Amino acid sequence: MTRLRAATGLLFLAALLSLSFITPARAERSAAEGDVGRGQYVRYCASCHGMDAQGKGPVAGELKKPPMDLTRIAARRDGKFPDAAIAQFIDGRTVVPAHGTREMPVWGKRFSEQYGSDSTAEEVTRGKIGVLIEYLKSIQRK
Repeated sequence: MTRLRAATGLLFLAALLSLSFITPARAERSAAEGDVGRGQYVRYCASCHGMDAQGKGPVAGELKKPPMDLTRIAARRDGKFPDAAIAQFIDGRTVVPAHGTREMPVWGKRFSEQYGSDSTAEEVTRGKIGVLIEYLKSIQRK
């Protein structure tokens, strides 16, 4: 079981690292990786943020605070996408008192619970969050 977790963690880590080295020659492979990110987004985020990521998912009306338009993260920050800040927000295990209460699930905890509590589970969690971040970066509007 430990070897399976390690292998799974390495696969997610490899997928995350490969996103950093995209070239035109790797466009086809990049599209497949984008499909993984979109799949993760649909599974974990679309119910609140919507299929188009503009904050109008089917359960958005039930929330106290409307979900954020995820296609404008960079636009709200002078065209820069804050990878680390968004990763920390998705992960959610670090509480930021200035942000107020949190309705969004603590995905870092949920992801890591799926794979145990060792370092491999943490790597898989970071990999899943990284894939989501790369997808979010790919859908930014100007």
